[in-house]
Amino acid sequence: MPRRSSTGKPSRFHAAAFVFIIGLFWLARSFQCQDPTHDHFTETKVPLEVHIMSKCPDARDCLQELVLPTMQNVSNKVKFRLSYIGRVTNDDDGVQCMHGQTECLGNILELCAASLYPDPKIYLGFTMCLSRNYKDIPERDLVQDCALEHGIDFDNLNHCVSRDDGAFAMGMLRDSVERSAEANVTKSCTIRLNNEIRCIRDDGKWKDCKDGFTPEDLVRDINNLYKTAQGWSE
Repeated sequence: MPRRSSTGKPSRFHAAAFVFIIGLFWLARSFQCQDPTHDHFTETKVPLEVHIMSKCPDARDCLQELVLPTMQNVSNKVKFRLSYIGRVTNDDDGVQCMHGQTECLGNILELCAASLYPDPKIYLGFTMCLSRNYKDIPERDLVQDCALEHGIDFDNLNHCVSRDDGAFAMGMLRDSVERSAEANVTKSCTIRLNNEIRCIRDDGKWKDCKDGFTPEDLVRDINNLYKTAQGWSE
C-alpha cells in the first residue's frame, strides 16, 4: 500500500506563516502616521540665503570666512540660495548695480552657474573663485579659469548669459534683486537663516550677528534648527 503523502502539514504551516506575516504588516501600518499632509520621505532642510553683490569685497570676505566653512559642515542640512542686491529700473525692466554694469554681468554669470549647476558645491565654489578677484569681474580669462576649476562648461555658461538676446539672464537677475528687496536686504553681504537676518558683513566688519559670526556659531544654529525641523527632541 503506498505511503500517505506528508505534504499537507508543511502546506498548512506555510499558509499559517503567510497569514501571520500579513497580520504583522497590517499591524505595522496601523501604527504609522495617517496624516496625508505629512511627507514621510522628505526631510525638512533649513533655509540659508546669502545676499551679495558680485564686485563687493564684503561679499568676498563673507563667503570666504563664514559661508563656505559653514557649508562644508552642514550643506546636507540647508536649502541654500544666493540672491543679489541692486535696484530694478521700472522704465526699461532693467537692473542697476552699485558697482556698475560689470557687476550686473558678474551677478548674471553667477546666477547662470546656479541655474545650470544647482549643486551649491559647484556654483558656490565658482562664485567664490570670481569673488577672490572681484575687481576683474567679468573678464573672460577669470570666468574661464573659474569655470574650469569647478567643472562648469564655459560655452553653456555663455549661452545662458546670451539666451533670448540676454532677456532670460536679465529676468533671473531682476527676480533675484526683487527677492532681496522684498526681504528688506540692502547690505552686501547679508546672511539670512530660516528667513531671518542672522549676520551682516559691511564696511569690513561683522554686524548684527548677535549669536556670533564664526563658522562654529552658524553651524550650531543650523544644527539646532535642523533638529527642530525634523521633530527631534534633545
